[in-house]
Amino acid sequence: MTYEFSAQQTFAGMVSRKHQFRLPLDYQAPDGEQITVFARELSSPEHQDKSLPFIVFFQGGPGFGAIRPAASGGWVKRALKEYRVLLLDQRGTGLSTPVSYASLAHLSASEQAQYLSHFRADNIIRDAESIRKQLTKDEKWTILGQSFGGFCVLKYLNDAPQGLAEAYITGGIPSLTRTADEVYQATYKRVLTKNHDFFNRFSDARELIDSLVKHIQANEVILATGERLTVEMLQLLGINIGMEQGPESVYYLLEQALIETASGIQVNPLFLAHFCQLLDFNTNPIFALLHESIYCQQTASNWAAHRVRDRYPEFNFSADKPFLFTGEMIYPWMFEQFNNLKPLQQAAQNLAQKQDWPSLYQVDKLANNRVPVAAAIYSEDMFVEMQYSLETAANVGNLKYWLTSEYEHNGIRMDGEHILDRLITINRGEKLR
Repeated sequence: MTYEFSAQQTFAGMVSRKHQFRLPLDYQAPDGEQITVFARELSSPEHQDKSLPFIVFFQGGPGFGAIRPAASGGWVKRALKEYRVLLLDQRGTGLSTPVSYASLAHLSASEQAQYLSHFRADNIIRDAESIRKQLTKDEKWTILGQSFGGFCVLKYLNDAPQGLAEAYITGGIPSLTRTADEVYQATYKRVLTKNHDFFNRFSDARELIDSLVKHIQANEVILATGERLTVEMLQLLGINIGMEQGPESVYYLLEQALIETASGIQVNPLFLAHFCQLLDFNTNPIFALLHESIYCQQTASNWAAHRVRDRYPEFNFSADKPFLFTGEMIYPWMFEQFNNLKPLQQAAQNLAQKQDWPSLYQVDKLANNRVPVAAAIYSEDMFVEMQYSLETAANVGNLKYWLTSEYEHNGIRMDGEHILDRLITINRGEKLR
């Protein structure tokens, strides 16, 4: 294992330093293939020469690089008061040996699936522990996880609690035992509620979406990324209606979807470009390839979201039924329709059929957790079922939570300074301000 870092840079009121680590792809074969894992260290100018402890941020996903802050705001601003912030690009994302159809093109489908099987939370935590030992001389650090990052926090508590001083979770407490099927049975119901809210809130949204659907069924409409727009793709925009400000983004996009031209009604080129920006499947393939595996312990997912959808036929569009958006669900047809997923179709099938995913959590061990943990649970969260989060919270030792209806799933992005400050206060037993 090797480690490199760059000279300090100052921008946006923060001091930044880049770190790169060479780590094993497979920790069972430490001398085998190596990958690069990138992390960005931030500190405030007044603290840059102080030996403050680290707080490590685990991004949501899976399959997304860490945030690239343009200013010292939000949760980063709060964290910099007493920490050095480490923004970790989880393996396969950002600058950490990024995964794409191009990077995997030299491998067969079975080799691609085998390679990708090393990109779950278990190896993300092994990476983090290796980095901690190299960067801090084995001092404990604090961790913060958002969404899938919260899954990583639970895995860290399970596998390497000796490296942790404190832990924080926002919008991401997973079930310790429930299957992917159970997760989707709950979240489809949440998505139905969000659809109801969306179409009630925007009175002409139904008319807008119906007009657009009729147009794309009658005409070949090509997205800015080269795919033909289908009704199934259009439904995927629903992943945004579970975010704060997400319903507005979707509605404003629909408002501008169709325009009158000299040749008749056409789809606005602006819509064709912005539609692609609201979906990440072409740019972040790990999200599609490994999303269902985050729930798998000694079981295969077998396209759980696709199978469970049969229990909710209202999501299967037809002309005689109201159009509904779907949510954070992955479907096998996506690997037939999105250009950058097409080359990975067989690898995705192999991963969906993989039965020997290692177990992620030891319930007895987590029940005896001694690391202080504070979590924000959002009661209206479309992505993470509240009842399952509460179920886990009751079975993890030393975990305190704040249950609130104030925020959607991306609360930390919208009001991170307040949310992190409150969680720190809760974790330390201080009086709420």
